[in-house]
Amino acid sequence: MLRWTPRVTDLAGGLQVRRVLPVAARRAVGPFVFFDHFGPVTLAADADTDVGPHPHIGLATVTYLFEGGFLHRDSLGTVQEITPGAVNWMTAGRGIVHSERTPDAQRGQARRLHGLQLWVALPLDAEQGEPAFQHVAAEDIPQQVVDGATLRLLVGEAFGLRSPVQAASPTLYLDIELPAGVPWTLPRLAEEMAVYSLTECIEMAGEMLPTGEMALVTGADGAVLRAALPTRVAVIGGAPLEAQRMMWWNFVASDRALIERAAERWSAHGFDPIPGESGGLLMPPRPLHPGV
Repeated sequence: MLRWTPRVTDLAGGLQVRRVLPVAARRAVGPFVFFDHFGPVTLAADADTDVGPHPHIGLATVTYLFEGGFLHRDSLGTVQEITPGAVNWMTAGRGIVHSERTPDAQRGQARRLHGLQLWVALPLDAEQGEPAFQHVAAEDIPQQVVDGATLRLLVGEAFGLRSPVQAASPTLYLDIELPAGVPWTLPRLAEEMAVYSLTECIEMAGEMLPTGEMALVTGADGAVLRAALPTRVAVIGGAPLEAQRMMWWNFVASDRALIERAAERWSAHGFDPIPGESGGLLMPPRPLHPGV
């Protein structure tokens, strides 16, 4: 079983982020090129987890929460509170700016936070397309009990369900609640697939997959999953990328020149601003280097 361990980063306010993609062992699974898992954690009342205005190109961000909330604003004028169970898909295309802040109603008090933020590389013919934002409420995400497991189809098609989230390429994203002690067959639902256990160690294809590790599904018929305790599992996948992607800071592209131009444009304040927000712009932590 090909599996890998995330890199763990400590952020402000006691928040840890586990970066599962990209890592040396695996740069992408299907179109997914970035996978961050944060929480579960109770944040102190004075914890500052706001992320100020920053740009993206060439990707779609996919935000999904189990607990807590964010307030999303972007340069299209979108203002959307992100709540548990909803899917928020932001297409950057040729360029978008957004911020993610604590909702006003949650400020000044201890609060729970647990969620996933993923990036999907856009197809070559869409990576310089128009930016867009989709919000699909929790009650509109298809849900079904399959052999004792409760699954929510966040993106794609599976088990006779179809998500209303509009992806730019064949994409699969599932949230599965596995019961304890019952072998559960995850079929081969996409050309590339991987499994990530959020809360408990699971057995996958006869081997142990610790909490917080991701494993590639290699069997032609999928894999059998078993959990000793009830747990939550994320499944991602889709069609492989048609060309290698480069990633620098918040930019993803098939051509280094696109990243260079985006970096110059951000430095020159050439991206559209977020209406109602000024200052606090995030800048790259390191310069663009020849290896990108």
